Amino acid sequence: MTTAPTAKRVPTERTHHGDTVVDEYAWLADKEDPDTLAYLTAENAYTEAATEHLGPLREQLFREIKNRTQETDLSVPVRKGGFWYYTRTVEGKQYGIHCRRVVADGEVDPPDTGQGAPLPGEEVLLDGNLLASGHEFFALGTFDVSPDGRWLAYSTDFAGDERFTLRVKDLTTGQTLADEIPDTFYGTAWSADASTLFYLTVDDAWRPYRVWRHEVGSTGPDQLVYEETDERFWVGVELSRSQQLLVISANSAVTSEVRLVPAADPGAEPRLVAARRQGVEYEVEHDPANDRLLVLHNDGAEDFALAWTPAAAPGRWEPLIPHSAGTRLTGIDAFAEHLVVSLRRDGLTAVRVLPLAGGEPYDIGFPEPIYRVGLGANPEYRTGSLRLQYMSLVTPESVYDYDLASHDLVLRKRVPVLGDFDPGDYEQHREWAVAADGTRVPISLVCRKGARDVGPAPCVLYGYGSYEISMDPWFAIPRLSLVDRGVVFAVAHIRGGGELGRRWYEDGKLLAKRNTFTDFVACARHLVETGWTGTDRLVARGGSAGGLLMGAVANLAPDKFAGIVAQVPFVDALTTILDPSLPLTVTEWEEWGNPLESAEVYAYMRSYSPYDNVADRGYPPILAATSLNDTRVRYCEPAKWVARLRAVAPGGSYLLKTELGAGHGGRSGRYDAWREETFLLAWILDRLGLAES
Repeated sequence: MTTAPTAKRVPTERTHHGDTVVDEYAWLADKEDPDTLAYLTAENAYTEAATEHLGPLREQLFREIKNRTQETDLSVPVRKGGFWYYTRTVEGKQYGIHCRRVVADGEVDPPDTGQGAPLPGEEVLLDGNLLASGHEFFALGTFDVSPDGRWLAYSTDFAGDERFTLRVKDLTTGQTLADEIPDTFYGTAWSADASTLFYLTVDDAWRPYRVWRHEVGSTGPDQLVYEETDERFWVGVELSRSQQLLVISANSAVTSEVRLVPAADPGAEPRLVAARRQGVEYEVEHDPANDRLLVLHNDGAEDFALAWTPAAAPGRWEPLIPHSAGTRLTGIDAFAEHLVVSLRRDGLTAVRVLPLAGGEPYDIGFPEPIYRVGLGANPEYRTGSLRLQYMSLVTPESVYDYDLASHDLVLRKRVPVLGDFDPGDYEQHREWAVAADGTRVPISLVCRKGARDVGPAPCVLYGYGSYEISMDPWFAIPRLSLVDRGVVFAVAHIRGGGELGRRWYEDGKLLAKRNTFTDFVACARHLVETGWTGTDRLVARGGSAGGLLMGAVANLAPDKFAGIVAQVPFVDALTTILDPSLPLTVTEWEEWGNPLESAEVYAYMRSYSPYDNVADRGYPPILAATSLNDTRVRYCEPAKWVARLRAVAPGGSYLLKTELGAGHGGRSGRYDAWREETFLLAWILDRLGLAES
């Protein structure tokens, strides 16, 4: 094996609250330093050499994923106006093809997708493969058809840094207009007459802070509609389902504010719904049938409540669904004859229907004990059905149409899994670990039937635990390559996520963040003590904020794991949160705390930030994967972390893999993404002693 690269050590000091820290690898943060790219390239070569023996396994895993995937496929069409909209994939092509077809006279149900062949009368709106030609990376930021169906607003990113160029295509001629707007963010909204397009731009810290108004076909300057000056807040814009209101939202991590513009009068001044109050979050949904705004909020309601206020003159919020502790309301959608509330309770998601003509609210039921369900695309305000997305650890992603009159669930499509896949060959479980403070922490598990009966099994434990994001059960074809080799896949639903309501999130952020890490260790301990696995057969995996989790548990309990995979890991957390010039830092202070102002926050973050707490101890083998153009978590965080691990705790196996032409989500094409995943899966199987299986 070749020798691991050695990063040069250039001592730099920082001092905060009387604490002086020497950072020897700060130079790695400079992408323009030739030494940085040379070092990352050398690291990639070393990692490739260190895992060369896994090359045949990676190829085998790639074939398994490919052979299980129906490569030529078609999504279930969604009706919007007079068209069915859908996306096709074609065998051998990396990206989706976005299409539509006119709704035939009397046609109610979506067209049969068959084996993924083009639908008769198909119109190709955008072919991602053509757009991506000649580029190593490609991603769409927005794909937004105007209400009249004439215009398509779309934006593209060819680097992975999530800076998009916005364009407008005339769908009647197929020509892309000269209108071209660089450096835009996700999200657009059309005026009612499709003459005007609203879009977002970012500041130097990559915070979306301005809403602009662009007249289609105009070469003159665009008009600034709204600018958010508080650096904690970011803005968004969307057209309501009713197509009567343009909704401009401003949000920090804990506070919200909404303004409205009549879609029929796009030049009007935005009208405030309710002024921001620190700690009060709210969102609105237009309910034109009752001339009101529905307001989902947490004002005196930790798990949120639903209220309403007149649409013409928003004022007092009148209660509609009161707060119920333990039932976290997560979304509200208004239709002509029904309201639909998305919620979570007892660690599971649910969809509740409230008939407007009377009758008791009810939840749409599903038979599996562990699953995730939520609304799919439902652009039509007047509809007799709801499009739902459903999956579990053993059931592939499924699209249902729920008939609101008959209460029947109609399965429109279940993602095919080719070969001999049978959901009945697998079993899923819910376990509960007990944290050090007595808190019960749920774990979801999936394995082959009978895997537990043969003694401790190899296991992968996945975790995230931040931003109130819930790791609800999901199905993944690549995971079958682990589970079919006898691996148990487990998800630790740790504090900091949202699985058990807002309190679950609050107890895993700011000065309670260490609960996230100790919960994960408690889950690992539980799986060992209950016979699911052993410490020599357990690999931990997480990405982004879950990568911070990986770095923290590596310091906290290195003896509990046989290996750790950290993807785009936020492992130099304190350095990042101390620098308000970096993307996301100021907006993140309400998640992590502000160590610039608070000595207590500084000391607390200093106590768990993975890079700052590397010590001379026996770490398990670690694989860190990152991307050079990642805006959310800079590539230098894992690069510095691996360099310090090698310097401070020599003798361990620490690998760094950097995608030089990608962003936070890794490589963009589906085949490239499979290659990236098989690299990680092969390493995991090697750590579990299954590389030859």
